[in-house]
Amino acid sequence: MTLLDKLNEPQTWQDFLAHKRAGGHWSRREDAALEEFVNQAGWRAVTAAIFSADPQPLGLPSRKLVNKLGGRKRVVYTFPAAQTWVLKLLAYLLYCYDDVHSPLCYSFRQGTGAHAAIRQLVRTPDIDSMWCYKLDVSDYFNSINVARLLPMLARILVDDQPLLAFFQRLLPACAPGAEEAVGVLPGTPTAPFLANVYLGGLDRHFEATGLPYARYSDDIILFAPTRSAIQEQRGFIHDFLEQMGLEVNAAKEHLLAPGEAWEFLGVSYRMGTVDLSQATRQKLKGKIRRKARALRRWMLRKQAQPEHAMKVMIRVFNQRFFDNPRPDELTWARWFFPLLTSDAGLREMDAHLQRYIRYIPTGRHNAANYRVSYATLKRLGYRSLVHEWHNRGQTGGEGVKGGGSPGLPVTSARP
Repeated sequence: MTLLDKLNEPQTWQDFLAHKRAGGHWSRREDAALEEFVNQAGWRAVTAAIFSADPQPLGLPSRKLVNKLGGRKRVVYTFPAAQTWVLKLLAYLLYCYDDVHSPLCYSFRQGTGAHAAIRQLVRTPDIDSMWCYKLDVSDYFNSINVARLLPMLARILVDDQPLLAFFQRLLPACAPGAEEAVGVLPGTPTAPFLANVYLGGLDRHFEATGLPYARYSDDIILFAPTRSAIQEQRGFIHDFLEQMGLEVNAAKEHLLAPGEAWEFLGVSYRMGTVDLSQATRQKLKGKIRRKARALRRWMLRKQAQPEHAMKVMIRVFNQRFFDNPRPDELTWARWFFPLLTSDAGLREMDAHLQRYIRYIPTGRHNAANYRVSYATLKRLGYRSLVHEWHNRGQTGGEGVKGGGSPGLPVTSARP
């Protein structure tokens, strides 16, 4: 039986709907859309095309550019809603192949994730005395060579030739009507599984060496006891990636001596202390600054009361930090709080947010802004990150060094 047969089973779709509802990141709108799709058997036309001889069983994806931090853009691909639901179910079913991945690959798998990667690293004996090498693969999903990937998939899917044939038709070498490579169609639900497969050889190499190592998609971190050892493995990684048609992002490549802070997946670590990374802090500061300026312009345009604009600002960041309604994003509290052993970064973020809330009425940063007291901010709904972190009792000593809190459900989201 091919895994594709399950795409035609009503019970599989009901199980998938139940799984999504139990995940905790599901909006009512998405729930209603999937429920309607399941009840009306909306998958049947899509699966009929998959089982046909059509060389493009899902049609052509749409290509669009999305903004990244720093004004850069990345290419993503999307299919219509029906095809996307079918691919989402297929991605869910592909978890049955989790055991083909190295345990050092923490991305897009059940029962593991970013929290597990960080906890494993900081619990490593003598980690504070080791050299560290941190890198990022440049434009990873778009740069995957499909011709190299398909033989890897063939070895994994040796008992499921129809599924292999589907991937062979799904993954064109180039974008429709263009010369650019499309990789594993980043933005589509099955892309993470394929991306995990592509660098599986690198993961297995470091599993064999026994060196502390973790990979989350295109983010890689490695430790070794001496400078010469870390340099040797750095050379191996560069050679491996070159053979796979990939490049290291030079701006995100770091070689760090023992005792220097290293950053991975949004946090920094130094000598037993886990805090927010500088990249995380700068990213959030930019979002706070842009939102405050936008609300200032809105307030002037609508002749709204300053307190109303400040209240909106507070509500926006309360949702981001604590109560995010979007199903594809985690809150800060859930992502960071269980990992941190220091509140220094949270204090910095609290101060920055308060500063820009007070900026909204005047459009300036000066002493007069502090006429808006902290008590006023609290009355408008402001919630302190530091207070919430301490109040929840989720210190990093429990979440990282100690027994640990439960891992998060599998997700691609990172604040």
